[in-house]
Amino acid sequence: MQIPEGTLIVVADGGSARVFTNVGERGKLQLKQHGELQVEDFSAQGLLGQGPSGSVPKDMSTSQLNEATFARQLAQQLNDDALKQRYKHLILIADPKTLGHIRPQLHKEVQERLLKEIAKDFTNSTLDDIQRALAA
Repeated sequence: MQIPEGTLIVVADGGSARVFTNVGERGKLQLKQHGELQVEDFSAQGLLGQGPSGSVPKDMSTSQLNEATFARQLAQQLNDDALKQRYKHLILIADPKTLGHIRPQLHKEVQERLLKEIAKDFTNSTLDDIQRALAA
């Protein structure tokens, strides 16, 4: 599969996300990193975070709350950016648990732009490893 120039690539886990764009021309894959998003720790707020569905289940630990809230916030950002036409194509790479939290929260506009999902944790991987995974 060729990855179009300008494709947004998000590499996430339960606590962070690295954001890339394919800047390669004529079907060549060349990633440029734009930033990194970090999970906000809600433990100092006494578990007042948003939780996976906007509320906090009683049996959820602080780390689980942080992970689910981060996945929710990431999905909301992807939704917002798609609705504002900030990207045409998306590839989402995340560990299976995080991907499971994100997937049901994605707007139809995001789903239509989604070229590929990879259910594996690449957040601490090198740029070369990420590019190899995308090329596979």
